Amino acid sequence: MNRLTDAIKHLIIINVIFFIAPQLLQLDFTNILALHFPKNEHFGFWQYVTHIFMHDQKGIGHILFNMYGLWAFGTPLEQMWGKTKFLFFYFSAGIGAGLIYSFVNYYQFTSIYEQLINFGLTSTEIQNILNIGSYNDPRILISTEKMIKFYSLYHTPAVGASGAVYGILVAFGLYFRDAKLMLIFFPVPIAAKYFIPIMILGDLFFGMTKYSVGNVAHFAHIGGAIIGFLIAWYWKQNQFKMKQ
Repeated sequence: MNRLTDAIKHLIIINVIFFIAPQLLQLDFTNILALHFPKNEHFGFWQYVTHIFMHDQKGIGHILFNMYGLWAFGTPLEQMWGKTKFLFFYFSAGIGAGLIYSFVNYYQFTSIYEQLINFGLTSTEIQNILNIGSYNDPRILISTEKMIKFYSLYHTPAVGASGAVYGILVAFGLYFRDAKLMLIFFPVPIAAKYFIPIMILGDLFFGMTKYSVGNVAHFAHIGGAIIGFLIAWYWKQNQFKMKQ
């Protein structure tokens, strides 16, 4: 069993504190610490860091999955890189995931916003729609489903370490390509070099279609994977040069 390394131990402790404290204090820190849409009144730049430590308060599965992934795949990376380098990687993947997630959401939001402007709605009228969630204006000639997405993009904050964990997962796959991994619902060992691309392609599919199950930030996963791949690939290509 993997030894609990120093950085991972402290990251897990902080995540657990952020998960338990609001429930014990009966306080909701979502508006302050979760990552909001950039045009939302609750948005703050610090949320690109703080959202990494926030998890869904409605159940324990979200934080358990992320902390397990952090421990299982992050431990060999911290042992190889050291604490400082691992923490730099972790936060880079997490922040990068948030930035890419925001960029994709902003693009999707703006495309609908421009359609509404073309239908003759003013910016004030559109903001009123976002405030009250009413889509009954006869000038709106797009589907209710699309308007619900527009409203959701504006109001739904992102929480969780999943983006950072996906970065770790990709780095693990680069360094330990032949390690055997399994999905719970498909308990057949698959080499990391195949398993991880399948997971990321799955997120890409669900992120670009309407078949996503639950409120999952698929593009945050993809964003973390992209940043994690770029950093890990660069370090792997230059590891011997760096030692000289």
